[in-house]
Amino acid sequence: MNLPPLIQRYIDASNTHDVKSILSCFNDDAVVRDENETHQGTIDIGRWITTTIQKYNFHFKPLSLQERENETLVSVEVSGTFPGSPISLDYHFTIARDKIASLTIDS
Repeated sequence: MNLPPLIQRYIDASNTHDVKSILSCFNDDAVVRDENETHQGTIDIGRWITTTIQKYNFHFKPLSLQERENETLVSVEVSGTFPGSPISLDYHFTIARDKIASLTIDS
C-alpha cells in the first residue's frame, strides 16, 4: 500500500514506539480523538502516545486507504495486549502545514 509519506512516517514510528518521532508528525495545536477522549496540543498528545504504548503495546498494519476531500482514511489492523486483539480501526487524518492537524480513531 502506498500511504502518503507523513502517514507512513506516523505508522512506522508508532510500530517502533518512538514517542518523539510520533509526536513530530503532529502540528503543535493538533487534536486527537481516541477512546471517547480528546487530546489537544503537544503535551497532551505526548501523554496520550506514552500511555497508549504502555497500556496496549500495539502494532499497526495498514489495510486500506481512502483519500477524501479534506481527510485521509486509513483502515488499520491493530494488534497488542488488549482483549479481542487484533481489531480493525479507522484512522481519520486531516493534514495541515505538512503535519497531522487532527486524528480521529474509531471502529
